[in-house]
Amino acid sequence: MNWIYLLLFVTLFNTSDVIFQRGKASYYAQSMNGRRTASGERYCSDSLTAAHVRLPFGTRVQVRNIKNDSLVVVRITDRMAASTTRIIDLSWAAAKKLNFVRDGLAQVELRLIDSIPQK
Repeated sequence: MNWIYLLLFVTLFNTSDVIFQRGKASYYAQSMNGRRTASGERYCSDSLTAAHVRLPFGTRVQVRNIKNDSLVVVRITDRMAASTTRIIDLSWAAAKKLNFVRDGLAQVELRLIDSIPQK
């Protein structure tokens, strides 16, 4: 129910300055390239996309690597397991822009850009 209130808040106010979540980010293995995501789209490692536990498909999220202050905006196209300790799973291209491909994981902050699914 809290997610409904959050999404309502996002649609009514500009929340790009509000940190939505902090935690660990990972990225998709290259072997996932070309496979269908939960939204039905095919995953492309060169796209700026991500998986999240609850955010609606099409939501755009700004991700900031806390360690090096790099930023990227991704679109949610897939789901993660609710039991995971990570908050977002990024495409390889997004991880590269955040400079954590070598490390595999990064501490990040998420800011919602918009939550209106794109068609």
